[in-house]
Amino acid sequence: MADTLKLLLNALAIYWRSIFIMVFPLVLLPVFILHNTPDMRCLYVVILMAGFWVTECLPLPVTALIPMVLFPLMGILDSEATSLSYLKETNMMFIGGLIIAIAVEHCNLHRRVALATILLVGCSPRRLNFGLVTVTMFVSMWISNTAAIAMMCPIMEATLKELENQGIGNMYISTNANSNESDNGETTEVKTEEKLQPSRVTICYFLGAAYASTIGGLGTIVGSGTNLTFKGIYEKFFSHSEGLIFTHWIFLNVPIMLITMFLTWLWLQILYMGLFRPKSKDAQSIRVGKQGEYVAQKLIRQKMQEMGPMTFHEISVAILFGIAVLLWFFRQPQFIPGWPTLITNTKVKDATAALIVVMLLFILPSRPDFINVFRKNKNARPTAPAPPLVTWKVVQQKLPWGLIFLLGGAFTLAEGSQRTGMGKLIARQLKGLTTIGNFGTMAVSTLLASILTEFSSNVAVANVILQVLAELAKDAQVHPLYLMMPAGLACSHAFCLPVGTPPNAIAATACNIPTKQMILAGLVVNVIAFVVLIAIFPFFGPVVYHDLGEFPAWAWDNATSAT
Repeated sequence: MADTLKLLLNALAIYWRSIFIMVFPLVLLPVFILHNTPDMRCLYVVILMAGFWVTECLPLPVTALIPMVLFPLMGILDSEATSLSYLKETNMMFIGGLIIAIAVEHCNLHRRVALATILLVGCSPRRLNFGLVTVTMFVSMWISNTAAIAMMCPIMEATLKELENQGIGNMYISTNANSNESDNGETTEVKTEEKLQPSRVTICYFLGAAYASTIGGLGTIVGSGTNLTFKGIYEKFFSHSEGLIFTHWIFLNVPIMLITMFLTWLWLQILYMGLFRPKSKDAQSIRVGKQGEYVAQKLIRQKMQEMGPMTFHEISVAILFGIAVLLWFFRQPQFIPGWPTLITNTKVKDATAALIVVMLLFILPSRPDFINVFRKNKNARPTAPAPPLVTWKVVQQKLPWGLIFLLGGAFTLAEGSQRTGMGKLIARQLKGLTTIGNFGTMAVSTLLASILTEFSSNVAVANVILQVLAELAKDAQVHPLYLMMPAGLACSHAFCLPVGTPPNAIAATACNIPTKQMILAGLVVNVIAFVVLIAIFPFFGPVVYHDLGEFPAWAWDNATSAT
């Protein structure tokens, strides 16, 4: 009997995903069998996908394709309407922004910016750490958080190793004793397998960069997939609104990002580098003196010299990146007419601005060989055209195609929710939540998003929560942004677990950070991010969005037209 039970448990451990895929849909059947209405059928699909997303029994992008199968078969949306929902303007903006980021990464421009900034800030341990998190945060505003942390890990590792080689600090410490005392008092060598764990200074560097890559994504719409999910769902539910404008987002969320990052850096300094504890062991370990600063500075300068002067490729990509930011910023800046109004009366959104720059990236050459076409010296003349600033082969390799499907699945669920009234059904059940007031509802929904995102995909959590909050805002007649934006931002607050977000996993793997240390540091960072968000947003939000304190007319138009 014991052997049979052991074999059964072993089989469950091996095949639990397959079992869950078969059993979970059957368990959920009463959801719509008892009330076979479009909204309950849509709710069935949402719960099914939420379960698959949380357990990751299927790859996340594959789960996102479920509506393409079930929506037409269950009479929720026809195949054509379902297909069209997978590639909204927001997804095109995401693709454009990612290709620009890939071009920056492809020419190593981001690494040059990182090294230059570190030299500018200074190379004492505390300043160096500050410079690293600042660079990571800034880079993550424009490229994926995964690419940002992946760029910084080798730089941090090389710096810490060089300091260790010079006898300044330790990157790793041994957890095993190398000797034992025998019964007669003599010390005998005991050879054990040496286990290394990162020093507290190392943990500070790597955790700081991981958190900075996540927090930096809050600063711009293109900074993270959750921001774009929020944009897509918001503009789907409230099509009569002006949408999420790049300029407004920066004015509101960059201050939140900067304050959150500074307090996070401060907390890590207190926890791991002995800030405000000058006599502590942590504080003593980072007193490297002028020699340590010189060694770190020498290493960074050496890496800069290895890169050589800026190439034509880097300069061209930097200029186009600047143009992309300007096009986004001045598309609808409010204080002056946007540049699209000088060209057309048709509504132009951020995807168009991104793809203008993408086209130029594929057109412009990476080397100015064309200036040598008419040279008298035959050997100096080009024999073939230079490759463009970015090639399609590079894009194919580096573009996260799965995330595009994941975003598409989110927008398709939003379409189904709105068409069937599923969101209204859930909002009616949660209407009692509004009795605690607008601020209380906003704080509770933000806290819920912050907790759930630790255990599941950020985009998946945003997809489920934001649809419900959109309908709740209509029923409670609260400005949709008041409830949706804090919760949407909180879906990126995954700081406690390595599985919470890719930057955590990369940092933990790069230097073997114990999960206990990540939880200890991350819990406080979660509290910091939550408190800063709900403390600043209700007061600074109305400065940027003037109608944030009332239920706007366009939201009422959406609410009445949806019914």
